[in-house]
Amino acid sequence: MENPKIILLFSGKRKSGKDFLTEHLLKILGSDRCEIVRISEPIKAFWAKEQNLDLKELLSDGPCKEIYRKRMIEWSEAERAKDYGIFCRKAMEKSQKSICIVSDIRRKTDIAWFTENFSGKIQKIQVKCSDITRGQRGWKFEVGVDDAESECNLDDVTDFDFILDNDQPSTSPDEMLKPLLNLVSDIY
Repeated sequence: MENPKIILLFSGKRKSGKDFLTEHLLKILGSDRCEIVRISEPIKAFWAKEQNLDLKELLSDGPCKEIYRKRMIEWSEAERAKDYGIFCRKAMEKSQKSICIVSDIRRKTDIAWFTENFSGKIQKIQVKCSDITRGQRGWKFEVGVDDAESECNLDDVTDFDFILDNDQPSTSPDEMLKPLLNLVSDIY
């Protein structure tokens, strides 16, 4: 495994545009030096195997994930109670590129694990947008999901290195990502 030179930790609410922006960033930077790592992937891989589901469907932004979301959250919370870094560690086992984008930071313990294991290499990015915009993207408040730790644990965190306002239709993804591109310019 090539040790990442920088790890970009993306957080944000459901339907805020995290996946869209991280995929766009990967497209710009290229997969030869950059990769996306998802903390949710080991969770969804386990769940897909347990329930005989298509992992690609669970990893996508489609309806399958929404059907199982609440049960996946409950199971993963129980696993995190035993070892808070379990899914971060499993997700990073496959990391091989200089620039690592973690697309789904959800908890303070996720940030703590990356800080403990990759001190000095992380940048915390928050993707923000209004509930109205999220609703236009298909989000609907769901009890047990949108009020759970997986959605709310970072609500009081204020020390993000970058905040991307994904609520402005006039701002292109390239323009939003420009500060990050400047940050990693010497790496790629």
